[in-house]
Amino acid sequence: MELALYCPDCGYYEKENDRLGRRGDFYTSVRVGTLFGELLAFQFAEWLATLSDTKPQLVEIGAHDGQLAKDILTWLRKWRPALFEGLEYVICEPSARRTEWQRHTLENFANRVRWISGDLKSQSGTLNGVVFSNELLDAMPLHRLSWDASRQEWLERGVCIKENQFAWERMERSGVLNMSMAFQQLLRWSAELRDALPDGFSTEISPAAEKWWTEAAAALQRGWLLTLDYGLSSIEFLAPHRVNGTLRGYRGHKLSHDFLANPGEQDLTAHVHFDSIQLAGESTGLRTALLQTQASFFAGIMERFWPEAERCGAWTGGRSRQFQTLVHPEHLGRAFQVLVQTR
Repeated sequence: MELALYCPDCGYYEKENDRLGRRGDFYTSVRVGTLFGELLAFQFAEWLATLSDTKPQLVEIGAHDGQLAKDILTWLRKWRPALFEGLEYVICEPSARRTEWQRHTLENFANRVRWISGDLKSQSGTLNGVVFSNELLDAMPLHRLSWDASRQEWLERGVCIKENQFAWERMERSGVLNMSMAFQQLLRWSAELRDALPDGFSTEISPAAEKWWTEAAAALQRGWLLTLDYGLSSIEFLAPHRVNGTLRGYRGHKLSHDFLANPGEQDLTAHVHFDSIQLAGESTGLRTALLQTQASFFAGIMERFWPEAERCGAWTGGRSRQFQTLVHPEHLGRAFQVLVQTR
């Protein structure tokens, strides 16, 4: 999965052609319109206003082409100029190619943005402000598990080559499982459901996502750690209708269940174990401020954002449609969860 998505030569997210929006393979909240970034900017401004004794930072992880950063910075420059003048916007981006896309998109904010290559491990205890990501954790490499009813245990399914093609194969032992908080949660729930779980029931865990969240939490000296993503609680992963797990492939807005086909040419994504991500942050001393649907999160912001938008004459029918897409349960409002932790 890591190679298929992130290989510098042939990875899905490294391709030049547009993967997002109507012409691409899937929609994101960013591609709905500028309102997504503006609502986040409004919330970030409220938070950062309480950090009056330090230089505030906004740290975006995995900024793709930089459009979300542009929307946030554009709103802050217009409506919170004093905060904007003292702000440092940091982008953590391991891909040299995507960094170039971002530099091009953000050329009008060149003196306001700093890039970090690699991960946040080197930033331990240095960041003050808001560290955030949008649809990042769902695309981190995962491990696929299968329930063996006869043995009453989970076995990992690995990828092998059979007859010159990629194929799934059960692995007898996997050292990564016991290192995962998500796996420990699955063990607890499956022990109670072992008589109901059918043989071959599949699900996924992502130790990489837990590791990243732990490192991001450690980097935060003071402020907020936020992510917006598809996700579930651990028990929800074991619902009967998820017998084949949450792993999905997308190409041309069409759902694919052949995850090993066309590597580098389709998106691969799976729901985030929000229980384990929450525990990972709390294990570093963070306090969980909220875990709720995207609809509830943005509805709460809109109660404070609306009077200003109306007073400034900035509200239009198009922006109403954007808001509906972000919060409607049949669009993005229910599928996405928002986790905010603070130190």
